[in-house]
Amino acid sequence: MIQLQDVRKDYGDEVSIGPVDLAIPRGGITALVGPNGAGKSTLLTMVGRLLGLDGGTISIGGHDVARTPSKALAKVVSVLRQENHFVTRLTVRQLVGFGRFPHSKGRLTVDDEARISEAIDFLDLGALEGRYLDELSGGQRQRAYVAMVLAQETDYVLLDEPLNNLDMRHSVQMMQHLRRAAEELDRTIVVVLHDINFAGRYADRICAVKDGRVVEFGTPAEILRDDVLSAVFETPVRVIEGPDGPLAVYY
Repeated sequence: MIQLQDVRKDYGDEVSIGPVDLAIPRGGITALVGPNGAGKSTLLTMVGRLLGLDGGTISIGGHDVARTPSKALAKVVSVLRQENHFVTRLTVRQLVGFGRFPHSKGRLTVDDEARISEAIDFLDLGALEGRYLDELSGGQRQRAYVAMVLAQETDYVLLDEPLNNLDMRHSVQMMQHLRRAAEELDRTIVVVLHDINFAGRYADRICAVKDGRVVEFGTPAEILRDDVLSAVFETPVRVIEGPDGPLAVYY
């Protein structure tokens, strides 16, 4: 479980995050949704200890994020931030290998190499593992970064807008990969998404964030409602029944 208790981040008199109290159960996919500037990515980076707290506590799998040594925490939670992406003369396999650093400390073993291959195959990157990152399409490169965090073999995976700059087909493929990772690899995935319908289709739980606070938390059926989404996004939203569940339509 990921537990946030009275979590705050202060940026000044006009901008702040929290207080946030939230319990994300172990397993499945939890999507963080909300309008631009709501604080979704900030919450995610605080959970991953990439940003300090001004108040409150966060624990992941029973580990206090603020007190757990970095080496130990890196075996519990992995984080992929969109602004940390880089394109350089690394091959796909070399990039995915970085995910093994908490285990190998840079000296890859036979077991590490096997885990790297498993992550590459899981994201269907086998034919591309020798290619350089700057030779890949945006969708291929994004899959390589996700393979890197999966290779880290943490129970908890935090992803900040993994669909950013992906077209519809590649977005669907990415969410399918994440769904499989949650089910087949037993990972707990927390993901920031802009598209509420992707959250509704692939997530087990949706956490709606607005003005730095959690305003709604529940199943897709509980969150994808006209009144809830209209209030969260401050625009008229109508939810209709689609072939695979509820769909939000903006008008």
